[in-house]
Formats: sequence, C-alpha cells, structure tokens
Amino acid sequence: MREDIKALRRSVATLTTIAVFVIAYFARDLILPVMLGFLIALTLSPINRFLQRKGLPAAASAALLILLATASIGSVIFFAGDTVRSWTEDAPSIARELKQKLSGVTEAIDAVKDASSQVEEMTAAPVDGPQEVVVQQPGLLNSAVTVVASSATSIGVALILALFLLASGDLFYIKLVQAFPRLSEKKRALTTVYDIERRVSGYLLTITVINAGLGLAVATALWLVGLEYAYIWGIAAFLLNYLPILGGVIGTLLVAAHAIIYFDSLSYAFLAPIAYQALTTIEAQFVTPYLVGKRLELNIVAVFLTVVLWAWLWGVAGALVAVPFLLVFKVICDKIESLNVVGSFLGAAQEPARQQP
Repeated sequence: MREDIKALRRSVATLTTIAVFVIAYFARDLILPVMLGFLIALTLSPINRFLQRKGLPAAASAALLILLATASIGSVIFFAGDTVRSWTEDAPSIARELKQKLSGVTEAIDAVKDASSQVEEMTAAPVDGPQEVVVQQPGLLNSAVTVVASSATSIGVALILALFLLASGDLFYIKLVQAFPRLSEKKRALTTVYDIERRVSGYLLTITVINAGLGLAVATALWLVGLEYAYIWGIAAFLLNYLPILGGVIGTLLVAAHAIIYFDSLSYAFLAPIAYQALTTIEAQFVTPYLVGKRLELNIVAVFLTVVLWAWLWGVAGALVAVPFLLVFKVICDKIESLNVVGSFLGAAQEPARQQP
C-alpha cells in the first residue's frame, strides 16, 4: 500500500512538472514579463533599501531606480538602434559580401553540396503531380520589427511591475508571512525569500558590473584593432554576456563576420574575433569566479541544460533568465529537506551539501 502511494506521488509530480512546462511554453507572453519584473525588483532591492535608510520614501526611491533603469535601456537603444536597424535592412547584401570574401574557404563545401545534389537528381524518380505551392515567409525586417515590438512591450510591463514591487516596500514579505499558519513555516518562508533576494540580487548586480567592464574592454580592444562601430560591439558584449556559455560564442562569430567584411586582409580580420574571444575567456575563467565567489557558483552541466531548456521554451529571453531562475530554484531546494539532494547537485563541485536550517 505504501509503495502504491509513493508511486502515485511520483506520477503526480511528473505530470505536474510536464504541465508547468506546457503552461510556460504557451503562456510565455504573460509569464516572461512577470519574471523579468521580479528579477528587476530583486536586483534593485538592496539599492532601494539603502535609499530608504537614507530617508527617501519607498515610492520615490522606486521611481528613481526604475527611471534610471529605463534611461539605461533607452541609452542603449539610442546609441545602437540606428546601426542595428541599418544592418538588419542590409542583411542580404552583407551575406553576399561575406560569402564572396569567404569564397576560397567555402569552395570545398560547395563542391560537396553540388556532388550531393547531383546524386539526388540521378537517384530521384520523376513524379507527376500537382505543383508545390510555397508560402513566402515574412521578410527579415518585418520579423525584426515584430520581435522588437514584442520585446518593448515585455520590458515595459516588467519595469512597471518592478516599480510596484519596489514601491510596496516590505508588503510582499508581510503577506507571505501571513499566508502560513505556523511560526516555523513563517520563519522558513521569510528566510527563504530573503536568501533568494540576497543571492539573486548579488549575482545580477555583480554580473552587471562585470559585463559593463567586459563591454568597455571589448570596445577598446576593437577600436585599437581599427574595427568600425567598436562601441556597438562593446554594447553587444555587455548584453550577450548575460547569456551563459553561448553569449561569448555568438559575439565572437558576429564580430568575425563584421571584421571579414570591413577589413581587406582576411588574416588581419581575425584579430578582432580573437581579441573578443580572449577577453570573454579571461572574464569567464578568472574575473567572474573571483568576484561572484563559490557561494553563487552552480554546476556547469546544470547551467548548460537549464539554458538549453529555457532557450527552447522562450528563445533568447528564456536563455537570459535561465541562470537567475536556476539560482532561485537552488535556494528553494537548499531550504526544503526533501530537495537537498537536488540542491547539492545544482551547486558547484567544491560546495558541500547544505543541511536543513
């Protein structure tokens, strides 16, 4: 009987997990801005409390912080928006030019493709039937406009939600404590929320400072190499570095493509992506581990799988929120005795398993 109950609980847990991911997939437009709003509020909450201790009212400090965050986002759009828009419009010509400059490298690949096509033509039997109708996909510019509009809406909703959360002060914590009947449960819930806030805000604030330094270093290095729009690539490095593991690779490939088009010498053009990759490697291997510390380190396998999962569910936005989400989940696992094993797995290799407080 007891084994049947355990099996039933495992089945319910499995079905619940599947249901959560299905809901997350189909309700992305609703859930994503809410998650972003909570993450922004968690990130700014230490600064918000500091301003309140200095005598600034909660509403005023929250409005000031959200205004600064909005101004930062607006500055990025102002400095990089026109250039990125022109690159998007010229994407077909850029692709042709890149293909032309790499023609010597891609000759072998093209030869293999031609041979494969010839084999398929020789082995394919003629088929009489109706003509195939191809539905033309929307252009790149239209797709980009749609993505930008959707992103702007999500960011706007997230900033407004973060404003309300910061302006409410400790109201959220008070309501959370009131939701539990027992004193031990109240204490555990409160310590869990404070631990989540401390870890997530510490992680995001530290990573933001690191990314800003990386962006400045990348912009300087590419300017010294002589690459145009070096400041744009500094902004790109700042944003892409929020994407764990994959951000540096994507940035390196984009810089390589732009450098190949801009420089006449192919060998000199590779100095730009080499410099970009070297700086991101130094940041990932030395700077971030030193500044973030062991207490915020996560299992690299768990990080990679989480990024892949949320990128599959929500695209780039999901990959960006994957690590903060994983950090929140780890704190919850550390606080619940039955999930301590999961929390230990999610931690770094050097981190011992936490005991139930």
